[in-house]
Amino acid sequence: MQRVLSYKNLVKIYKPSISFYGVEKMEKKIITLSQLTKKFGEFTAVDSISFEVKEGEIFGFLGPNGAGKTTTLSMLSTLLEPSSGEAVVNGFNIITEKDKVRKSIGMVFQDPTLDDELTAYENMDFHGRLYDVSYEIRKKKIAELLNLVGLEDKKDNLVKTFSGGMKRRLEIARGLLHEPKVLFLDEPTLGLDPQTRNKLWEYIDELNSRTGLTIIVTTHYMDEADRLCDRIAIIDHGKIKVLDTPKNLKNKIGGDVISIESSKAGEIGKLLEKCKWYKSSKIHNHTITINIENAEKHVAEIVRKIEQASIKIDSLNIHQPTLEDVFLYFTGTTIREEEAKPVDNLRIRRRAFVKR
Repeated sequence: MQRVLSYKNLVKIYKPSISFYGVEKMEKKIITLSQLTKKFGEFTAVDSISFEVKEGEIFGFLGPNGAGKTTTLSMLSTLLEPSSGEAVVNGFNIITEKDKVRKSIGMVFQDPTLDDELTAYENMDFHGRLYDVSYEIRKKKIAELLNLVGLEDKKDNLVKTFSGGMKRRLEIARGLLHEPKVLFLDEPTLGLDPQTRNKLWEYIDELNSRTGLTIIVTTHYMDEADRLCDRIAIIDHGKIKVLDTPKNLKNKIGGDVISIESSKAGEIGKLLEKCKWYKSSKIHNHTITINIENAEKHVAEIVRKIEQASIKIDSLNIHQPTLEDVFLYFTGTTIREEEAKPVDNLRIRRRAFVKR
């Protein structure tokens, strides 16, 4: 309830009926972060990050749970006060102009905030009342938004009967009620099955295409970020490791990727780094990942050299670079391994609060 009340008095209404088809994404910067930092005692959740988001783009914040994604969004939405640094959303400072920032954004939280005992329409209506939206406008906009997310025929159904995907779509519709300039989606498909995830991403993509709305998405699903985002910032341990388009991020690795699993991965790396075509490699958990141009032309030579050195290969595969490869390349670990660490981070935060 507190999260909803923080947006009270937002009276601008979203107008999906206006045609935005064919609108080109602007180069105007709608969000700017400068050395933004958040500390919890001795633990630094977000560590001096700086970047800009262009108006109309889908910007992805990619990283494991506990990397600092949600903390960053909480600061940008004024729910958390930064420890240092600053940020501007739609021209308004997140510290000194909180109310104006809140009028500029919509927010779909990672944790559900719907009332299961109300219908879809009642959830929207209640939200509109808290925002001081007049009855006539509220009625019109609720109908338009429920139609936008494909729930118009479910408006009188109790939310507790909805699937996870339907609830997410309803939360997105609710977040658009006051016509925000920016929509924050914090892990919008977390806990959903693959089919529902794909369907929800279609809704998000369509929303952006139809309205030109700027959307900031946090996720740890590589395929989602690759498929939908115009640009991606990879964050790990509170720091931005790299920021670019998905295509450019994969191009930074270059060429193809050959992954060789062997108990002597280190020896394979030393053996192959002498080759003229060798570019770079990473060794991780008995697997060496080699970045190489035209891998098919060199795979026979690679296998021959390894066999001549009497090294056993457990497996070998060739593929185009993925964002998983990008994450490994820039962080030295896989995103799945980092998933195991938030529990440790939570303990650090708890100790920090105890000391206060």
